[in-house]
Amino acid sequence: MRTVLFAGIGLTVLALLVLVHRWLWVRLVRDTTRPGAAARRIGTALAFALPLLSVAALTAGRAGAPFWLQQSVAWPGYMWLAVLLYLSLAMAVAEPVRAFLLRRKPGTEPATPAPPAQPAEAPAAAPEPAPAPAPGGATRRQFVARAVGGAAALAATATVAQGTYGVLRGPRVKRVQVPLAKLPRAAHGFRIAVVSDIHLGPVLGRAHTTRIVETVNRTQPDLIAIVGDLVDGSVHDLGPAAEPLRRLSARHGAYFVTGNHEYFSGAQQWVDHVRELGLTPLENARRALPYFDLAGVNDVAGETEGHGPDFTAALGDRDPARTAVLMAHQPVVIHDAVRHGVDLQLSGHTHGGQLWPGNYLAELANPTVAGLERYGDTQLYVSRGAGAWGPPVRVGAPSDITVVELASYQA
Repeated sequence: MRTVLFAGIGLTVLALLVLVHRWLWVRLVRDTTRPGAAARRIGTALAFALPLLSVAALTAGRAGAPFWLQQSVAWPGYMWLAVLLYLSLAMAVAEPVRAFLLRRKPGTEPATPAPPAQPAEAPAAAPEPAPAPAPGGATRRQFVARAVGGAAALAATATVAQGTYGVLRGPRVKRVQVPLAKLPRAAHGFRIAVVSDIHLGPVLGRAHTTRIVETVNRTQPDLIAIVGDLVDGSVHDLGPAAEPLRRLSARHGAYFVTGNHEYFSGAQQWVDHVRELGLTPLENARRALPYFDLAGVNDVAGETEGHGPDFTAALGDRDPARTAVLMAHQPVVIHDAVRHGVDLQLSGHTHGGQLWPGNYLAELANPTVAGLERYGDTQLYVSRGAGAWGPPVRVGAPSDITVVELASYQA
């Protein structure tokens, strides 16, 4: 049943992509060019090639393609998906503008009087002159189509370019203070650097990791919490990209929990590898730190492999008088955290929506999309993430590394 459901969703998405590309071809290629023109041939070829590259980018890793091939199709394929989103939105907004510009003005319809009686051998009427072409030799319809399509393409390209720059520049530091009732006074000001959704893969590699490590270390945290979705690929392909993590520095160490993408990439090999890099994996486990308990649970995607979250193993036998901070990739487990007396849950997964208006979809699947919220006696902080999945683009959801500063009521 689950396979049938996913197949149905996949076919629906594929059909939608075909219809959208057909519509964009009509508006941006057919309506702006003459039959047989070189520009029409090029536009038509791109209308077939770009979606095929996007499908290849999405499936190459799962199909076991060589990493060099994944890298070759990832940049053009993923970037086209981002451009496609904003080009479609821009063209949808432009449709009424186009219709308005092409409308006939009232009173311009030619009158149709009754034909006068013609003599038997009347000379043939001279043909009416053709309407004057728009600037550049194009018809009025082509001129309007080019102007509207060009403006939409410029808006979409500028949006994607700015969003790409934000990702490649690296995440900004965000600081949040979280008061905790049971936190002892000695722990007031304890700083946790929360890093999520780095997404090392065929697009974001070693340079991306280096930027993140340098940013984290500059904050001089007391503890580093990497809350899942570190990678999109195997240790064999991405081990060199993850190597800079070895330089992470914090007084109480760096900790790691799995995200759903680790289970697409071989979770156990990555748990073993991050341990070699000096990080401490928390697989449904807990560490007693000087001032509070730090616990971590596996991601819910691990349930398919029998390694899902186990809150009893991580929190069941702890001293409830001590503050508990939980690392859990997905915000959806917050209700389990509440039941187990967690004071603060640190999560990622949502990317803040990553590409507007994706935040509205993220709200349907997650209790909190970004920021700090309270659920009973438990507070949940959700980071937008330090990287990006798929297109290396963020619009309306800038990447971040959050320094969570714990505050004691006794201070």
